[in-house]
Amino acid sequence: MDLLLIVLLGLAMGLLFGIALEKSRVFEPGMILGQMRLQNFTMVKVFVSAIVTGLIVLACLHGLGIVTLHPKALSVGAQVLGGGLIGVGMVVAGACPGTVFAQIGAGYKDAWMILLGGLVGAFAYGYALPLFAPYVGGAEKMTYADITGWPFWLLALGLAALLFVGLILLEKWRPSASEIGAEFDGRGCGPQS
Repeated sequence: MDLLLIVLLGLAMGLLFGIALEKSRVFEPGMILGQMRLQNFTMVKVFVSAIVTGLIVLACLHGLGIVTLHPKALSVGAQVLGGGLIGVGMVVAGACPGTVFAQIGAGYKDAWMILLGGLVGAFAYGYALPLFAPYVGGAEKMTYADITGWPFWLLALGLAALLFVGLILLEKWRPSASEIGAEFDGRGCGPQS
């Protein structure tokens, strides 16, 4: 695949995801905190929808031989520690790495400091990784396709179907209209100073 085409495809996908973030308002600090308190599940619905879409696209691209997978080794310690740190950071900042750019675009002034903090954290992680590597461990690169012997595209589409059913059940349990309001249309929710 041509590099320019890959870049354009990535930009198009980013634009669509950005529109979905803005329209769903999941970038707002109150929405993020509501999710972390398990009071509002809009953020989970949006991100699981993105995962379903990504699984379908990746299954098609891999199944057609257009892309090659490059799995990373499993490191439970690093993922638990990193997940905990990012969760605490999201609660403290009211933002996450994927939504901070939407906050900047919407005019949230603190978002610039959150972005700066994220960049400093990423650089610190990169330089500190050799110190922590012996403690977090790692495993060989193994995928579910390796374990089951089934093709990746089949597993990805199966997982996408399961997640889609989960989304339907979550929507029945916690309807979006009850969480963001029946009259919500995305207007009147401007940035906070």
